Amino acid sequence: MFISNAYAQSAGDALGLGGNLTSFLPLILMFVAMYFLMIRPQQKRAKEQKAMMDALAKGDEVVTAGGLLGKVAKVSEAYVTLEVSSGTEIVVQKQSVTMLLPKGTLKAL
Repeated sequence: MFISNAYAQSAGDALGLGGNLTSFLPLILMFVAMYFLMIRPQQKRAKEQKAMMDALAKGDEVVTAGGLLGKVAKVSEAYVTLEVSSGTEIVVQKQSVTMLLPKGTLKAL
């Protein structure tokens, strides 16, 4: 009398498979946008950084993550020896080298 009857949905509902796909479409579009705006550029930057570290050679002028400028004196597998002034050498991790400078930059400073 006060409670209405509850009926099951029919199998031929108009929403069906298309309705489920459209409900996930914003989520899928968000992941695609995140891939192209965040993940892909970061992977590209990491690949460029690795190529730069592999190409380090004696005589290159570099900047470290701490802001030190120096000329590469020796390169090993995990470490780089930098000459920061004449007669002063420091050893830093290879990953701390962030930028390769053009030749002659240190003399211009």
